[in-house]
Amino acid sequence: MHFALQIPLILFLLFPIHSSLFAQVDPDNIEIVRDQWGVPHIYGKTDKETAFGLAWAHSEDNFKTIQETFLPAINKLGSHLGKDGATFDYIVQALRCREVAESQFSNLSKGVVLVIEGYLEGINAYAKAHPDEVLIKSSFPMSMMDYLTGYNMVIHFFSDSGEILRDLLGDNVEPNDSLFKENVSDKTIGSNAFMIRKEKTEDNKTYFNINTHQPLEGAFSWYEAHVVSDEGWNMLGSLFPGSPFPLIGTNEHLGWTHTFNYPDLIDVYQLEMHPKKKNVYRFDGEWKTLETSKAKLKVKLFWGMKLSAKKKLYWSVHGPVFKNKSGYFAFHSNAMENISSIDQWYQMNKSTNFEEFKTALKMCVLPRFNVAYADREDNIFIISGGRIPIRTGDYDWAGVLPGNTSKTITSGYHAMEDFPQILNPSHGYLFNTNNSPFNVAHPDDNVKESDYDPTLGYREQANNRSTRFMELIDQYPTINYEEFQRIKYDQQYPDSILCPFQLNEVFDLDPNKYPHIKDLIVLIQSWDRKANIENTAAAQWSILFKKLVARTKEEGLYHATSLPEELLIEEIEGTQKYLLKHFKRIDITLADHQKHTRGDKEVPISGLIDMIAATNSTPIKHGQAKATSGESYIMLIRYSEEEVEIETVLPFGESNHPESPHYQDQMEMYVNHTRKKMTLDKETIYREAVKVYHPREE
Repeated sequence: MHFALQIPLILFLLFPIHSSLFAQVDPDNIEIVRDQWGVPHIYGKTDKETAFGLAWAHSEDNFKTIQETFLPAINKLGSHLGKDGATFDYIVQALRCREVAESQFSNLSKGVVLVIEGYLEGINAYAKAHPDEVLIKSSFPMSMMDYLTGYNMVIHFFSDSGEILRDLLGDNVEPNDSLFKENVSDKTIGSNAFMIRKEKTEDNKTYFNINTHQPLEGAFSWYEAHVVSDEGWNMLGSLFPGSPFPLIGTNEHLGWTHTFNYPDLIDVYQLEMHPKKKNVYRFDGEWKTLETSKAKLKVKLFWGMKLSAKKKLYWSVHGPVFKNKSGYFAFHSNAMENISSIDQWYQMNKSTNFEEFKTALKMCVLPRFNVAYADREDNIFIISGGRIPIRTGDYDWAGVLPGNTSKTITSGYHAMEDFPQILNPSHGYLFNTNNSPFNVAHPDDNVKESDYDPTLGYREQANNRSTRFMELIDQYPTINYEEFQRIKYDQQYPDSILCPFQLNEVFDLDPNKYPHIKDLIVLIQSWDRKANIENTAAAQWSILFKKLVARTKEEGLYHATSLPEELLIEEIEGTQKYLLKHFKRIDITLADHQKHTRGDKEVPISGLIDMIAATNSTPIKHGQAKATSGESYIMLIRYSEEEVEIETVLPFGESNHPESPHYQDQMEMYVNHTRKKMTLDKETIYREAVKVYHPREE
């Protein structure tokens, strides 16, 4: 899928460099070691050299997506994708991403600048060596500021700017609308992290489940890589296109992952405009004029034709300004002064113990995220943080703020100690499934929400995954690795299914009142809430659920505490019609309906939305649905004093090229809930290598 269609979900980086700042990388100092699954293990003398090798290896597997990721930074996605791409070219200019990159560059450490430089030397070298793969000929070589401009745009979307822009530009904001910010219950995908200490495991090892739920393909899908240097870097994990290192995973000492959290990251302001003068607004008793400029855009049409266009941009003391039917609105995001999160991720990569990792966390420049952590010393830890403004004054910070006073302008951001966090809880486990940061452990170990600043604005509550995890973990006073895996791959809803609207009323219908759909009602009501591929009610439930989501949104009932019975019956009738049309019967299995597909390979896949092992699917052909997100990169780790045992799997494989043997080679493992063994040991990696080469070698 195109980058432009996936931007609301993510975490990924963009591109290139001031090559005059440092010495050029010598590719002869770098070795790319491909294992039997095509995973690149990259060895360099320095971190910079290793980043060069990562750029080359990832480009070999998916250069197209990397390019589509960075093109908005240089105002060229519209030239490649047309109108959809031009939207993001516009956003980069509207949010002044380049100005932020230029003003914040000096805050980056020399170490991370060297790594970015090495990565971008590698990507530019690959583009030069493979000109036929370059999408826009004038896009190479790229500069450091181009890279950081694109990176800043990405941070905006991880800071909720995408949701704000959607509503402001879509006339969905009413004056003083306290419900304006996104409702977390609307979210249909997420991530999981489970950590269990030795005291609770039967083999005296620390267990860690790294399990993000991302799109399975495209710019927000994971790429697995192992980066090693003589400067103390030895990190195996996954990254998004354009990242110069893994963003989650493990080194030989410790590991971490992220799950999305939902604090209040952005402040939105309604401006008081002058009744007569154009583009003039009141602020602290004075009238100020909006700064104006124009975004310059080029949009691909057809037959190679391109349309040039300009769009007005406005800026206030609060930030970018957008006009809609309700008035003039501005917003402020932490991304308007932040590119340093790339530095924090790098410092996390290089940490060798919890204290060093904690020092990296104290930078507090990640835009958001729960950070879940475990290590060989049996520490487990979780924190729900982000770049969250310090807010004072008696205002409804969750709503639209008055823009005519400096009293609603925040100053500074919360420090690490301000966030809910737990280290080594007494009951021996931590978890997060995008649920509340105040329910991530045994009830006796959780922190109290009342002890934290309410303007942090956490919106998460319980979800089906958190409810189900608590049901399962309570069954095990101690746990072995097989039981841990059973929890990780659980595909069953709790008895009362959680949903933005009340859907459990389906189970209370009287089938005898509706003889024409009685059999389907009985089948659904007898469902065991499981989603194995042989299940004969899971597909029916999935089809009905999607119909109910569409209908409740259409009729404004998406957050209703009760649904009219006639609505439920109409959608069950629609479900039966759908089943009979496509399958000629109602008792199909989930395997008949839901598929995991890539190229010419198609296999049944289990799981449903918001299960612990989730599968989210979209309709394709003949009544079937294709898995598009949910379980993505999976890494299971067992830490002990002697070793780090690692198992991983991707939904498809390392390569995005259909002709590659690694285009589909992990699909069977993925659907069968198995994984490949991985290692950080250099001797083993070289002994079992399939290919060893220097970048630039053909």
